[in-house]
Amino acid sequence: MSQPRTAVARPVIAVAGLGIESSTFSPAVTEAPAFHPQRGADVLDRYPFLAPGEPLREAADWRGALVGKALPGGTVTAAAFAELSAELLAILGELGPVDGLWFDIHGAMTVAGLDDAEAVLLARVREVVGPDVLVSTSMDLHGNVSRDLVHRSDLITCYRTAPHEDAMETKERAARNLVDLLVSGAPRPVKAWVPVPVLLAGEQTSTRVEPARSVYAAVEEVAALPGVVDAALWVGYAWADEPRNRAAVVVTGPDPRAVADGAERLARGFWAARRDFAFVAPTGTLDACLDTALAATARPYFISDTGDNPTAGGAGDVTWGLEQVLARPEFTDPSGPVVIYASLPGPAAVETAARAGVGATVTVTAGAEVDDRHAGPLTLTGVVHAVRHGDRDAETEVVLRVGSVLVILTRLRKPYHHEHDFTRLRLAPREAAVVIVKIGYLEPELYAMAADWKMALTPGGVDQDLTRLGHRRIHRPMYPFDPAMPDPDLTARLIPPADAAQEA
Repeated sequence: MSQPRTAVARPVIAVAGLGIESSTFSPAVTEAPAFHPQRGADVLDRYPFLAPGEPLREAADWRGALVGKALPGGTVTAAAFAELSAELLAILGELGPVDGLWFDIHGAMTVAGLDDAEAVLLARVREVVGPDVLVSTSMDLHGNVSRDLVHRSDLITCYRTAPHEDAMETKERAARNLVDLLVSGAPRPVKAWVPVPVLLAGEQTSTRVEPARSVYAAVEEVAALPGVVDAALWVGYAWADEPRNRAAVVVTGPDPRAVADGAERLARGFWAARRDFAFVAPTGTLDACLDTALAATARPYFISDTGDNPTAGGAGDVTWGLEQVLARPEFTDPSGPVVIYASLPGPAAVETAARAGVGATVTVTAGAEVDDRHAGPLTLTGVVHAVRHGDRDAETEVVLRVGSVLVILTRLRKPYHHEHDFTRLRLAPREAAVVIVKIGYLEPELYAMAADWKMALTPGGVDQDLTRLGHRRIHRPMYPFDPAMPDPDLTARLIPPADAAQEA
């Protein structure tokens, strides 16, 4: 049993974390600058609910350490992890004694030479802050939850929607639960963990549709039960090959029976629905999707170029999709159907086009500098339509008109999730015939804009055909890799509180 704790009227709470989705099936690597780390007081500016005057801000003395979040990508280099974690730990050590730590992570970070990087980082954090400090961990539902990560966290939660419209709500819940636990002086909660041997792509488990909508509705029901503080269900991250990669459930609270029953209910519900999960939109080859889009009267028609989605971990510079588009005869004439393609990195191409300026005709080569497994660098001749400098992700963006296709070229990878991402480049997505975006499920603004939508099953580091990627290290049997596997043991594992005696 966890020992009673002393209530803290206004606790001191540190905020720290590193977050990224890392595809081990992408040849890309991620270096430290990609995390755009914020330090000290700047950390608190990330969270609207910690703005001065907000009730949660006033309930505790919040102290930022280091929080860095990277665009999904490839494996994080050992040197990058060493650099960022060393700085995070050093700043934590300089903060002085704290009562609590909010560990804000993603949960799918793969580091070269490490398994379970977030649990490794939290173990090092605990060496600095001490075993008595209460830790609340917040995650993406596409993170991975090992027993070690659960043990070293006192509270742990994740998003309940995909797309992640409740991201900030989840972070606020993690912070509030930590404050409530510290202020109340209640014992550390019990945690019930159930690993579920299912590994599916986010595009097959969107909460916009069934069965995920009902499966996740049950999470809120369990979280509201007496004796439960919080409940969480992770889909896991499908495009990495580590032993921890799978779905998982964790329920926390003071009542061991309540948290165990709740965790088993959620795990059984997810397992029972495993065969019912399907893609959130109609799918097809890229050519078939284009045929459908061109035959449709609905405008704009969106197509997801899914295999190289940079927000799932793709390198972003696979040229295969754009090559297929430019080969279509419908788009060779500038008066043809307007197509917007977002996007393709090409630093040298962007520099050439930007230097030439709007209205110039240029011939440039872009893409396949990182991932050339499916197609090589692509040479384009077109008219420079727009140039924009200063983007946080892309740094510089160029739009090149090639026939009737408006191709967005970027210096660095950039996701296109918002209407202003296009309009800032003098593009009118609502007036286009087809908008092709390197993405999986459409983010909310694009979803609302689309008159219709299909997902093209294209190649890349986040290929939606999981069984052909070549997982070797995940625990087997695992659905859908072993479709005829027997029912697993979904008994809740009660993980004791990470108190001083157990951590020593």
